[in-house]
Amino acid sequence: MTATSPDILFLIAARGGSKRVPGKNLRKLDGLSIIGYKALSAQKSKYCTTLAISTDSLAIQEEARRFGVECPFLRPAELASDTATSDSVILHAISHYETVDQRRFDAIMLLEPSSPFADGDDYDAAVELYLARKAALVVGMKQTEVHSIFTGTLDEDGSAARIVNKFISEKTIRTQDLESEYTMNGALYLIDWDAVKTTGAIYGTPDQTYGLPMAREKSVEIDTTFDLHFAEFIISQGHVQLSFKPRTKK
Repeated sequence: MTATSPDILFLIAARGGSKRVPGKNLRKLDGLSIIGYKALSAQKSKYCTTLAISTDSLAIQEEARRFGVECPFLRPAELASDTATSDSVILHAISHYETVDQRRFDAIMLLEPSSPFADGDDYDAAVELYLARKAALVVGMKQTEVHSIFTGTLDEDGSAARIVNKFISEKTIRTQDLESEYTMNGALYLIDWDAVKTTGAIYGTPDQTYGLPMAREKSVEIDTTFDLHFAEFIISQGHVQLSFKPRTKK
């Protein structure tokens, strides 16, 4: 690796089963499959030289190939269940490339199709942050809509006392006086190859983990049918600028 040209595996992770949104990864938004969004946006990154997919589904593989994505393997069924972890998916891909292809990369850019609106500039910014900080992980982040001072759990009887007591105990509760808070947005995870091999976990090195703040409209995650309809709405209203997306013929 050089300071300007790391060798990064862009890896789309997309299993076939989805209970809340059946066939989610093949569903279309404005004429383009969710897989297609992730593939085309990845190809806009100047650091994307290898783009592959990890999936258990032949149909998803076929759709990925339409966009020039490599399909080096079918993911084993045990890594496509509801209980399978992203850690296990990453380690499986590493094992394949090192043992079958006799190849290793500097890092993996893990891409989840359920967050379709990241673009090439976001991936480039993540790589540049990774290089500048010598990071073990760079993860896409979004600013939370509600500050944690106003959130909590309800008691079994529905009492909100714990939440109320938390925010009234603070001297300052004006939202403009509170520091911004962030959470992961699912759009990208740039994972150092050696770090994840050593720890066995994407989040195995917290002190070397960095967040890449991303715009709210790029941070939409599709986990429910409502999310899918919301994503369709913000596209129709022009709230996301999808430079990688082909124009839809009217």
